[in-house]
Amino acid sequence: MKRSEKLEKKDLYAIGQLAKTLIHEKKYNKEEIIIIFKNIIDAPDNFLSDDTFGALAKSIKENQFQNNKTKQEKKGFDLKPVVPQYAIYGKDNIDDAAIQQMNTAMCLPISVAGALMPDAHFGYGLPIGGVLATESDKIIPFAVGVDIACRMCMSIFPMEFAYLEKHTQKFKNLLSKNTLFGTGKGFEKPMADDVFDKSEWKATKVIRELRKKAEFQIGTSGTGNHFVEWGMITILNDNNELKLPKGKYLALLSHSGSRGFGANIAGHYSKLAMEKTKLPDHAKHLAWLDMNTEEGQEYWIGMNLAGDYASANHHQIHKKMALDLEMTPLKIIENHHNFAWKEKLADGTEVLTHRKGATPANKGEWGIIPGSMTAPGFLVKGKGNPDSLFSASHGAGRVMSRTQAFKQITKNDLERMLQDNGVVLIGGDLDEAPNAYKNIHEVMNFQSDLVEVIGEFSPKIVRMADKEKEPRWKTKKRGGELEFT
Repeated sequence: MKRSEKLEKKDLYAIGQLAKTLIHEKKYNKEEIIIIFKNIIDAPDNFLSDDTFGALAKSIKENQFQNNKTKQEKKGFDLKPVVPQYAIYGKDNIDDAAIQQMNTAMCLPISVAGALMPDAHFGYGLPIGGVLATESDKIIPFAVGVDIACRMCMSIFPMEFAYLEKHTQKFKNLLSKNTLFGTGKGFEKPMADDVFDKSEWKATKVIRELRKKAEFQIGTSGTGNHFVEWGMITILNDNNELKLPKGKYLALLSHSGSRGFGANIAGHYSKLAMEKTKLPDHAKHLAWLDMNTEEGQEYWIGMNLAGDYASANHHQIHKKMALDLEMTPLKIIENHHNFAWKEKLADGTEVLTHRKGATPANKGEWGIIPGSMTAPGFLVKGKGNPDSLFSASHGAGRVMSRTQAFKQITKNDLERMLQDNGVVLIGGDLDEAPNAYKNIHEVMNFQSDLVEVIGEFSPKIVRMADKEKEPRWKTKKRGGELEFT
């Protein structure tokens, strides 16, 4: 196929007009422009954020997707006979089931590299805390996770923490007023959001059918370990890129994802991947989609849109709180996990890096690693360690499954832990009790080569989903992994 046959007439016209402008402005010569346009056509994703070529790249990408009707064929694959080496951080604190899951993932014929974070525990397909780099055109829906683009967001306010201690009820009321948790929940009158202006909402039948659900649930949170909490962030040193003086500040921290929209995208394409890619039974949930096919491109668009949607959810929550406080945050920091990124390994190999419950930790990249409802969380910057595939943990990680937690932890146990740590809990249940999680300080010690700690967050007023009549662990995923719908 000739390169020009990949383009629509409007894109050819846009290329011509842009070329004339750039030559006239003497920004590039003719030969340079030809090379740039060739690269845009071959890999439009690389230019989407470019101020000059971004709009053209987006148009070309959308048209390439619409014109690609190649279907992925059904095909069976065997696993590699020997497990390739990969880094495991805090191995002695990780259960054997999670390590075995990661071993299986490393034996996929499309796997290039991997790493296991110190918060790792048994999940569904890839363990939670697993990082897997695959061939650059292969994506595994279950290695991304059910709650696509689950993320963290922190607002730091110009207010002394002592104000919260004196006005606890006010901040409890703010959480009750501005958050909504639970399966299928949505606001009666959702706040409008620019995220729904994105053209990707029209890209596929699956996305179009989920738009109303997404609009209904915008600005809400799910169940399980999702939370919104007020607390204190301690900035440890004056010399920091936040440009905030050392000290204690009021902060709002949230953890949630893409709600029913992302869960349905995950469910649809995970099932489709397992239909197309046949693997041995113990590896079947690691089935992949080919990004050169219609199915793979549809999932890629859906996953990225779920990322934008998850970010919008957090922004709405934080915006409502700031408006009610009549205060503008000094800084807003966010990062997401449960996602796949187009990246390069240290040797330059192009890969697709799946981080399921793992925080991106490229050099200088901001991240937030929470502990539990009573344990501290940490504001960090990545050190860019290639052995971890530029990743770190996304939390403390479970030491008890939800089933075990309900059996071993009592209501009195939870109330005592909250009282001892001066934490107020709104909602929540025994499966999220602090002792269901690993020791966050040990986890952070295991990854001292992966991240630098800039600040420490102490939760004080925590909002989670209300206790459910029928705990979801009885009918949902093993190992604490839930569908946040």
